[in-house]
Amino acid sequence: MLISIEGIFRNDQIEFLEPPPQESDSCVVVTLIPARISVDLKERGIDEAQAARLRGRLNTIAQDRQCHEMDVYDELKP
Repeated sequence: MLISIEGIFRNDQIEFLEPPPQESDSCVVVTLIPARISVDLKERGIDEAQAARLRGRLNTIAQDRQCHEMDVYDELKP
């Protein structure tokens, strides 16, 4: 199962914003992103209200994906 945990990279260390799972010997992939991501909504053809609705829909998908019942999909082999 893949788990995403937010954190902050500061002083050459990663500070997690929530406790990581207590599984030993887990592999990790760290992707550094800018602290503030600015998206030009007008350039993408949407306004603030449309962006808020999109964030709401995507948040629902993310919450569903984190549900432990979805683990079965991680175990499927193509």
